[in-house]
Amino acid sequence: MIVYDKTLLDNVYIDEEAHRLKESGFISTEQYKTLSYQLPKLKTQNNIFIRIGFFILGCLLYSSICGMLSLFGLAIMADSYLFFIYVFAIIGFGTKEFMSREMKYFGFGLDDAFILGAIATLLTAVGLTFEQNYNTNYLAVIIVMAVVSSVTYIRYLNLSLALLACLGITGSLAYTTFEYFTIGKTILPFVMLLFSGGSYFISKNKLQNLTAPYYANGLKLAKAFCLILFYLAGNYYVVRELNFALSENYYYNDVSPEIPFAILFWAFTISVPALYLFFALKNKDRVMLWIGFLAICFTFFTIRMYHHVLPPEVALTIGGLAVFAFTYFSIKKTKYNETGITFKEDRFANPNAFANLQTLVVASQFGLKPETKVEDSPMEFGGGGFSGGGSSEEF
Repeated sequence: MIVYDKTLLDNVYIDEEAHRLKESGFISTEQYKTLSYQLPKLKTQNNIFIRIGFFILGCLLYSSICGMLSLFGLAIMADSYLFFIYVFAIIGFGTKEFMSREMKYFGFGLDDAFILGAIATLLTAVGLTFEQNYNTNYLAVIIVMAVVSSVTYIRYLNLSLALLACLGITGSLAYTTFEYFTIGKTILPFVMLLFSGGSYFISKNKLQNLTAPYYANGLKLAKAFCLILFYLAGNYYVVRELNFALSENYYYNDVSPEIPFAILFWAFTISVPALYLFFALKNKDRVMLWIGFLAICFTFFTIRMYHHVLPPEVALTIGGLAVFAFTYFSIKKTKYNETGITFKEDRFANPNAFANLQTLVVASQFGLKPETKVEDSPMEFGGGGFSGGGSSEEF
């Protein structure tokens, strides 16, 4: 199913791993360059800014092709604009296939523009096809996005396609539950909880049993997406405000009413971030750790939205002091740990980054500038015995 040559694709992953080893100091730059030059691999672009530049160039190229065809085609078939939109989508998919198979592009930027443009064009065409039926229109667009994004990710291994697939599948399930079930609005949070929890354990199990690295990044993204969705599906603020937005009284009331099972959702909102942090530290899962911290911040936001216990400035001051104390004592406790939870730097996370940051902060605070060496004057003086300035007592 993967369009790329497996040998060249394997060499891309080998090169990425060698680059990580070089950045972490396990191998020298010369060793990495020697290995990289000897490996025939796909044409990829690791520099994010250059890749964005090629992506913009690809968008301009794709839009130019579609514009030229529109200029000539619509002059002949003025009433067939929908047909041309489908043609534009086919051109995008065909160009991506050609770039991947023949030109060996893999995450280069140009190919990303064509595949994302093709999906956007196809979704536009599907939406215009079913524009007469409002409910069918949205559901058809979301389902097509889920199916096409999933198939294209399996074939092209583009992470943006994996994200679109996650959004499409989630949106399809949520819209179907709300629109086609009588009690869909009531059971929607519980459906999302079951879906995200089950999807998380499935992706985790697939990732642990993965033999080839091709789909590892996509499964990691799916795990992170499921963690975020699981928390948001049970968050009190999200459930209450979304329930109010989907109700018929949304345009008549300014304040959302209380929801059923409020205590259950409050307990979920407070306990889940703590569980995220606990299991992240236990399993050494950095992504879950960051999501847990973000979930704690959103929990504080949720509490402040409905319970104003303290003035904002007092609450921020106390919260800052509590976070500072927790961070300080955690660093002191784990500073010299060799195993388990430790504050020692990770060699795979750019070991020089913290030192470089310290240098930049000191330079910005004290206005320090790098020391420059003044060039020697081409005219040499010396030998002035009496009057100086290069004069000598000898004529």
